[in-house]
Amino acid sequence: MITDTEIKLKGVQILAKHLGDVEAERFIALIQREPFDYTNWRQGLDEDLTIEAISQKAMELRRQSAEQGASGDAT
Repeated sequence: MITDTEIKLKGVQILAKHLGDVEAERFIALIQREPFDYTNWRQGLDEDLTIEAISQKAMELRRQSAEQGASGDAT
């Protein structure tokens, strides 16, 4: 088993290799900013959906997460 630090290092290396340094940094910043639970979204994903339908489901989950976060800020 590899350490958390090794996983993070490999992840950044893969991102940089495929996106380039600048876009890899942008990706990391986007992930840190947005309240998106990939695991939760992935569990509800239907394998028979079109890419457009998958995108719609992801956007709906993101909207719901944003609404939940906003309602928590109001208290």
